[in-house]
Amino acid sequence: MDLTDNITGKVVVITGASSGLGETTARYLASKGANVVLGARREDRLQTITKEINTKGNGKAVYVKTDVTKKEDVQNLVDTAINEFGKLDVMVNNAGLMSIAPMSEVKVDEWDRMIDINVKGVLYGVASALPIFQKQDSGHFINISSVAGVKVFSPGGTVYSGTKFAVRAISEGLRHEVGGNIRTTSIEPGLIDSELKHGSSHKESSDFVKDFYEIAIPSSSIARTIAFAIEQPADVDVNEIVIRPTVQDF
Repeated sequence: MDLTDNITGKVVVITGASSGLGETTARYLASKGANVVLGARREDRLQTITKEINTKGNGKAVYVKTDVTKKEDVQNLVDTAINEFGKLDVMVNNAGLMSIAPMSEVKVDEWDRMIDINVKGVLYGVASALPIFQKQDSGHFINISSVAGVKVFSPGGTVYSGTKFAVRAISEGLRHEVGGNIRTTSIEPGLIDSELKHGSSHKESSDFVKDFYEIAIPSSSIARTIAFAIEQPADVDVNEIVIRPTVQDF
């Protein structure tokens, strides 16, 4: 059996879908016949992406303007998937923020923002989708962590790493608790071309990150990785994947 048949017709919610990993994943999964429900804050971008996916005539796309720091927004996104397509197969918790700066800069507002988006945003995704998955007795969480959730990115990335370690911990704990027919995958990307590199307000850190990202690989690398996890037979749970450029040491 062609494993891509396991993507056709699946309903996939994706947060952070207006650019980068989220956008590329939405387009890629739709090209394989998935129906995608896109959430992000930039409605103009969502409109364009949704229109282009629907014009191609494979999988269908709808969107909802979504701020993942608001539980009601994430719930509305998931509810839209049910209202439009009658089910939810995959929840991709992708929205993220990377604000790199030394701890000594004490950028508490940025710490709060990363915790709200990177940790609480994932938890709101879980809270919204899990009751549906349990009722269906099937479903798949795909949570985007980072190589910075495997090894602390320092100096400058301590709090960011903390949030991404949390995503891995939440993913593993979720797998233990709900298991069975509900699958959980944590993906830890390295340097992937996206808007993530623009999240730092500290000039020296921002300059370093932009230079560091010169070796980044395309976001399509992650889209294919997500598709690989989704397309596995129901008795296969891909728990964790680390993916980075061949030349990246960290």
